[in-house]
Amino acid sequence: MKITIRQTDFDAMTRYARKLSPEEACGLIAGEDQADGSREIRKVYYLTNRDHTSEHFTIDPREQLAAVRDMRAEGLKPLGNWHSHPETPSRPSEEDQRLANDSRASYLILSLAEPEHPVLNAFHIEGAPESKKVRKEDLVILPESGSNGDDQ
Repeated sequence: MKITIRQTDFDAMTRYARKLSPEEACGLIAGEDQADGSREIRKVYYLTNRDHTSEHFTIDPREQLAAVRDMRAEGLKPLGNWHSHPETPSRPSEEDQRLANDSRASYLILSLAEPEHPVLNAFHIEGAPESKKVRKEDLVILPESGSNGDDQ
């Protein structure tokens, strides 16, 4: 599956993740499913990691509810979540796979392992807990001026 995100949103995610490093940054993504089966991220939400650790994240449930309400108000669909890996590659850890329970979601992981060269990848994770299947999605970063999300 192809998923698109604007350069300005990628840049804002990177700034937010750097600001919170060495803790994992996290949030939600919202947008639209396109007729061709692709997904367009139209808004990125920056939420609090209640765990305050570099090893995993727990999204603040009140902030999550507020984000979902905002999505509905703006006519956007929840597309998935995103989080950073401050020191490891942009791929789902065993814990990421274990906690991935929505087969419709896209899971974006932003690696800051090489701080000057952040890497963002998107994944589809599905299956029973003992046999999760991970598939990398075709993530395209679109150049654009102006921001579509909260500029962090």
